[in-house]
Amino acid sequence: QVRLVESGGGLVQAGGSLRLSCAASMRQFSTYAMAWFRQPPGKEREFVSAVSWSGGSTFYADTVKGRAAISRDNAKDTVLLQLNSLKPEDTAVYYCAAGNRPTTTQSGYDYWGQGTQVVVSS
Repeated sequence: QVRLVESGGGLVQAGGSLRLSCAASMRQFSTYAMAWFRQPPGKEREFVSAVSWSGGSTFYADTVKGRAAISRDNAKDTVLLQLNSLKPEDTAVYYCAAGNRPTTTQSGYDYWGQGTQVVVSS
């Protein structure tokens, strides 16, 4: 059984930072690409960032490029998303996902967490 559990969300002022964590309970975590998506209030879920199985390749949405850093620790079965210079428009539920390759499309991921809420106040 695969389980992805996000943590690290919360309320932060604009300009602040957060580090989101995703703890995976799954076999062969190191063979999966991992990603973060987010769903702002009243909007569709959207791609934020992805990392290859090795951590050697990373991808970012234009909306967070330069402000976000994704990383993974295959020894601890975790993936992190550091978000800096947060803006009110970053307010969303952030989801962790696992799939075969680091794609920007939701359909490319087989497993999803329950999400963690991030609220950025102005």
